[in-house]
Amino acid sequence: MISDAIEHYHTLLHGSLLNDAIEKLLDGTVKHNLTFGGRPICTVLRPLFINETQYEYICRDSRLVLSAIERLGRALMADAKLRAELDLTADEEQIIAIEPGFVAPDTSGRLDAFLDSQGGFHFVEYNADSPGGLLYGDVLSEVFMGMNIVREFAQRFPLRRVDIRRQLLRTLLDSYRQWGSWGQQRPRIAIVDWNEVQTRAEFEICRQYFEAQGCPTIIVDPRELEYRGGWLRAGDFQINLVYKRVVVGELIARCGLNHPLVRAARERAVCVANSFRVQMLFKKTMFALLDDPAYEHLYRADEVASLRRHVPWTRKLREGFTTYRGRKIDLLDFLILHREQLVLKPNSDYGGRGVTLGWECDDEKWRQAIDDALGASFVVQERVELVQQSFPTLVGDDVKYEHRYVDFDPYTWGGEEVEGAGVRLSPSALLNVTAGGGSATPLLIVSR
Repeated sequence: MISDAIEHYHTLLHGSLLNDAIEKLLDGTVKHNLTFGGRPICTVLRPLFINETQYEYICRDSRLVLSAIERLGRALMADAKLRAELDLTADEEQIIAIEPGFVAPDTSGRLDAFLDSQGGFHFVEYNADSPGGLLYGDVLSEVFMGMNIVREFAQRFPLRRVDIRRQLLRTLLDSYRQWGSWGQQRPRIAIVDWNEVQTRAEFEICRQYFEAQGCPTIIVDPRELEYRGGWLRAGDFQINLVYKRVVVGELIARCGLNHPLVRAARERAVCVANSFRVQMLFKKTMFALLDDPAYEHLYRADEVASLRRHVPWTRKLREGFTTYRGRKIDLLDFLILHREQLVLKPNSDYGGRGVTLGWECDDEKWRQAIDDALGASFVVQERVELVQQSFPTLVGDDVKYEHRYVDFDPYTWGGEEVEGAGVRLSPSALLNVTAGGGSATPLLIVSR
């Protein structure tokens, strides 16, 4: 069905419908400043279509994986020996000890996944630390829904979008209610990240929406925050709720544990979402704990079944023996023999930094990558299938049909809900828009 939908969409993309699509995309990019590092966020003229049945299946099984992650998070907080597997620093141990005041530390999250050719999917990471891109995709879905070609297409294939802005604010307010009763008064929100980050336009989209819903909101750099008189402040603006977009590890590295935001959170003077406790869930070693049969006792049977379907084989990189598909292996020997099926990832980085794809390097470079990684904190993960789709792509003044790998990333909410997804496209197997060369496109669901 989806292949029919794509084919039909492409047959419509010509003449006035093509011109209107280009105009609306370019106008939307300028209006909402949908750029990253000076590049347009979206350079394609087709959304990712997914049918309602597959979308429901993805959401259902993603909720089981998310449930396992939440269960693992509670076990990690209760068991220092288990938590030692994450290689947390002393500062990280201190910051995760701060009680968030609400149940799920990951108010919003993103499960990074790849769809396969059989209609399944595989998760490779969990971006639990207030991931970016949610609002870009939300605005893009509105831009595309306003295109004449999408309206024409919907006459044959009815479509719907997921309202991410509403979902985000609703979940932030739910965490705030758990943190402390506020009656009828709306919180005063600070969106906190460095001034120099390249996602400022997304923060502005957030700010406008939050204020339209009655929540006074500012965008502030962590270095501009003060904690005085019992309030976290930015100038004269008193803050009740922080939408924390700054990455926990970067905040610790640049500002330390005596930062006003950390002190205010520790003294329960402000609600911080996502909480600092997501620094545990952010670690790539989480996937080794989810996949390794040695830890199955932590999860329910239905969660284990979903983990086996959707989480690739993952292990913490170290010398010694482990298991692979039920058999005992020497991990380092296995890595050397199976380079083309494996990926090395740093435990604590993001944005595609430090990742080595075994199939894209020779034996000598792979051995060197393993040697270097053994001196640090890394995981090794089995390669998952990547599928490509053809997308009409803006190349200068032309439109060319080019194949792109598709990264499909379900959004998580409050540690229990899954709704909506981010979509990233790339000609490279390292799908990350921040790494350069990629494109976002919105998700639109083809209704029954």
